[in-house]
Amino acid sequence: MNPLPEFPAEEERYRALQELDPGTTGALEVLVAGLHDESWRVRHVAAETLKRLPSSRDVAERLIRVLDERGETGARNAAAEALAGLGGAALGPLVRLLSHPDPDQRKFAADILGQLGQRTAEMPLVQALEDPDLNVRVSVSEALGRVGGEHSARALEALLADPEPLLRLSALEGLALLRRPPPLHVVLALLDDSRLQRSAFRVLGLVPQVVATERICQGLASGVRSVREAALGALGTQVTLAESVRRGEIEAVVLAALRRLPDAGERLAQALEAEDVTVRAGALVAAAALGEPSLALPVAEAAREDRLLREVLNTLSRLGPEGGRALLGHMADLSSPARAAAAEALVDLVDADSVTALCALLEWAEDDLRAVVVRALGRTRSPEAVPPLVDLLVDPALAGAATRALGVLAGSNRAAVLAALEAAVARRATSAAVAALARVGGAPALPALRQLARDAEPTWRAAAVEAVSEVDGGVGRELARAALADEAMQVRISGVRAMGRLGGPEAGALLRPALHDEDVSVRLAAVEAVGACGAVDRATDLEVLVRHPDGALAVAAVRALSRLGLAVPGVLRNAASHPDAEVVKAALSAGAETEEGVSLALSLLGHPRWDVRAAAARVLGDSGGPECLDAARLALEAEADALARQTLSDAVERLSRR
Repeated sequence: MNPLPEFPAEEERYRALQELDPGTTGALEVLVAGLHDESWRVRHVAAETLKRLPSSRDVAERLIRVLDERGETGARNAAAEALAGLGGAALGPLVRLLSHPDPDQRKFAADILGQLGQRTAEMPLVQALEDPDLNVRVSVSEALGRVGGEHSARALEALLADPEPLLRLSALEGLALLRRPPPLHVVLALLDDSRLQRSAFRVLGLVPQVVATERICQGLASGVRSVREAALGALGTQVTLAESVRRGEIEAVVLAALRRLPDAGERLAQALEAEDVTVRAGALVAAAALGEPSLALPVAEAAREDRLLREVLNTLSRLGPEGGRALLGHMADLSSPARAAAAEALVDLVDADSVTALCALLEWAEDDLRAVVVRALGRTRSPEAVPPLVDLLVDPALAGAATRALGVLAGSNRAAVLAALEAAVARRATSAAVAALARVGGAPALPALRQLARDAEPTWRAAAVEAVSEVDGGVGRELARAALADEAMQVRISGVRAMGRLGGPEAGALLRPALHDEDVSVRLAAVEAVGACGAVDRATDLEVLVRHPDGALAVAAVRALSRLGLAVPGVLRNAASHPDAEVVKAALSAGAETEEGVSLALSLLGHPRWDVRAAAARVLGDSGGPECLDAARLALEAEADALARQTLSDAVERLSRR
C-alpha cells in the first residue's frame, strides 16, 4: 500500500497523508515513504501522523533505520522529528543508537534524546560524554542540559575545564538551561574568554550575589554591543531570582555603573529594542535604576511583550512627572500595548500640569484607556480637573470612574468638587452627580439630598433615596420607607434597594408590599433585597414566588432563599419542577453541597435540556459519593450532547477516585 506515487501534485500527496487512517494496515510504510517526499509539508504531515500510529516501539525501530539513510537529509530530519514525538517508546532504540559505529548516528541519537527530555536518558548520556567524536560529545552535552538531573549538572560542570572551547560552551549553555550555576569563581574565569562570554554572562545572571551584579555591570560598559546585551540579559535574570528586598541593592550597583557612562541612556534605548526578551528585561531594570525620563517612550514600547508588562509599569513609575509628560505628549505615537501601559503608569506620574493633556487624550483614546485617564485626572490634585470630571458623569460608561476620581480629587480640592457637584445637581445634569455628591459631601450634603427626594421628577427622587442610604442609615430608612409607597415604579425600586442595603428589624415587614407590587421589576428588586438584608420573616412569600410563572422572579426567589439559608428540600423540589430551565439550574446550584441537592442532581440526569443535565453532572462531580457512580456512568453512555458528555465524563472521573 503506497498511494503517494499516484498523486503527482504536492497538495494531493499532502491531503492523502492527512486523511490516512493510522490504523490502516501498511500505514507505517506509506508514512515512511512520505518522510522521503520532496515537499517539506508532506514530510512534516508524515512525521506528525507517525506519532499517532499504534505499536510505537515498531515505529521507533523503523524510524531509526531511516536515520541511517545517508543522502536523504530531509527524510532523516523528518524521522528525527517523529522520533522526538514518540516519547518513551523511542527511548530504548535511541539509547542503543548511542553505541552505533557511525558517529553521525550517535549524534542523531544524542540530539533526539535531548528533545525527548526524559530523565531516564541521563546516565546513558553522561556515559556518552566519553565518545571519541567531538561533535557527538557536544550534542551529548547539549542534550544533558535538556534532560536535567544531578548527574547531568555535575558532568556539565566538569566539562567547563575541558580544553575544547566548543565543549565548554555547550556545557555553559546546558547549565544555563538547568539553572544550575557552577561556583562563582569558575564563571568569572570563563568571562575572560571572548568565545564564552555571552554564555558565561547568561550563567552569571543565575547567581543572586552583589559580586555577580558588579561583574555584570562591567559588561554594561563594554564597547561591544553583543557583550552589553549579554550583561543586560544576565541582569534581567538576576532580578527575577533575587528577593524583593535585594532589588534596591542591585539597582544601586547598576546606577553607579551607568553614571560612569555618558551615553547610558542611548545604550539602554538601543537595548530596549533588542530581539532577545531577556535583554529587554535587563534594560528595563537598568532604566528603572537610572530614572531617565527621556527613556519613557522606549520603555513603554517594551510592553509589546506581555511578559515584560510588570517591569515596564515599575520602570515607568520611576521616571517621575517629567517622564509622565513625555508619555502624555506622545500617546498618539505609541503602539496600542505601549499606550495601555503608559496610561496605567500615568495614574502615578501626573501632576497639576497634566490636566490639559489628559483632557485632550480623552477626546480620542480608546474606551478602555479613557477610564484609566479619568483615574489619572483624579490624581492630578488640580482644581482644573474638577469640571471635566463632573462633565463625564453624564457618560454612563465613565460615570463610575469619574465618581471615584472626584472622591480622590476631593482629598485636595474638597470645596471645588462639592461646589461643582451641587451645581450639576441643581441644573439636573445627571443622576450620577447625585450619587457623587453623596459620596463626596457626606452628612453635610443631606439637606440638599432630602430636598431632591421630594422633587417633582421621579428620576431625581429615586437617585436621592439611593444616595442618602449610602450616607446616613437613619435618614436613609426614613426616605426609603416613603419611597416604597411612591407612585413611580423607579422610585419604589430605589426604596426597595435602599431598604435591602440598610436592613434592620423592620425591613422584612416594610418590603412585604413590594413583594406583591403590581410591577414585576419592583417585585424582582424586593426579592433580591430580602435576600440581601436577611429578612427571614419573608421566607413564606419567597417560597410562593419559587413557583411563579415568571422565570426571572422564580430564579431570584430560589437564590434569595439560598442566601437566607432556607433553600429546604421542598423549595428545591418545587424549583426543580419549574418549566423554566434557569429555575431548575438555580435549584441545583442552591442545593449543590447538600444531600438533597445530590439526590436532585441524580433525578435530573435525564432532563430534556442538555444544560440542566450538565449542571446536574457538575453537582455530582463536586458533591456526590461513590454511590452516584453507576448512575453517572449510565447517563454518560446515553448522553448525545458533546458539552454534557464532557461534564459527565469529568464527573465520572472524579467520582471514580472517591
